[in-house]
Amino acid sequence: SREQWPDCPTIKEIRDQGSCGSCWAFGAVEAMSDRICIHSRGKVNVEVSAEDLLSCCKLECGNGCNGGYPSGAWEFWTNDGLVSGGLYYSHIGCRPYSISPCEHHVNGSRPKCSGEIETPRCSRRCEAGYSPKYSEDKHYGLTSYSIGSDVTEIMTEIYKNGPVEAALEVFKDFLLYKSGVYQHKTGGSIGGHAIKILGWGEENGT
Repeated sequence: SREQWPDCPTIKEIRDQGSCGSCWAFGAVEAMSDRICIHSRGKVNVEVSAEDLLSCCKLECGNGCNGGYPSGAWEFWTNDGLVSGGLYYSHIGCRPYSISPCEHHVNGSRPKCSGEIETPRCSRRCEAGYSPKYSEDKHYGLTSYSIGSDVTEIMTEIYKNGPVEAALEVFKDFLLYKSGVYQHKTGGSIGGHAIKILGWGEENGT
């Protein structure tokens, strides 16, 4: 995707969900941002707000920082729309992310991630100094749909329409993953995770 659509900077952006189980929202808004750019042929570059989705999509999306449903996120984008919003403390867009980054299973300069914090409050107004107003900043999806887990289907979807959101089961050895093609070898399941898939490749025959 990065090579096919070089005019879309969000494709290579990595966001940090902090101490909040908001992967379902992050995988969604990351792919939505990319697709808005792709389908506008690079004319509309927007970071769709994870904060807006996380805090304002209630029943159909699940439990906010305690986990949610990717399918509900895409339905919400289609029906209710989402405003813009960049990374934590970026002051980019209408509703930037309010939860600070943290170190996920590694040592680093930021504080370690702790348990899930409280879901931010749904505020239907933009941060001070931003215009247009909230209702005018909404971006909408044309339709919401899902495809199967067949690899060829996923590749075709990415090639035609851009990055997708996917869910995977996470095993202990994934926490040690650094780069390349991941293959599960050892350790039990530690839960589910939602991600953005932006492309594919081969490494040592895998």
